[in-house]
Amino acid sequence: MALIKWRGKEWDPFRELMELQQQTSQLFDSSWEHLPDRLAKEAIWSPSLDVVEDNNNIILKADLPGVKQSDIDISVTGNFLTIKGERKHEEGAKEKKMHRVERFYGSFQRSLSLPDYADTSKIEATYKDGILEVVIPKTEKAKPRQIKVNVK
Repeated sequence: MALIKWRGKEWDPFRELMELQQQTSQLFDSSWEHLPDRLAKEAIWSPSLDVVEDNNNIILKADLPGVKQSDIDISVTGNFLTIKGERKHEEGAKEKKMHRVERFYGSFQRSLSLPDYADTSKIEATYKDGILEVVIPKTEKAKPRQIKVNVK
């Protein structure tokens, strides 16, 4: 019979971090148990956004898969751009027993403050393949311009 050296409980900082992560995950998972999945997903629905800028435009892209174009509303008030919309449940979904709901449903609203150099009178929006793209042109004053240097 071979003897194996007993090491007792060695201190492992990574084990403690993993245990903390597991406990935190369990806490957040159980905090929504009293709500049906459907209500929990409707309570926190907000689309992801990317905002990029080039020399001529500010370009906003929002992930809105499953949202109909007719359910999207974009408005500008002063220097605030607001995107509102709703992703509706599929027909007959409420009569079915849901085992897992990971997609978000319900209404959403996102507002962004635009810089002073945004030309809000010329904003254009397109919606394709679940991606909303809003192009906000810059005013002429904000666009970079070349200055010729004269040699004397």
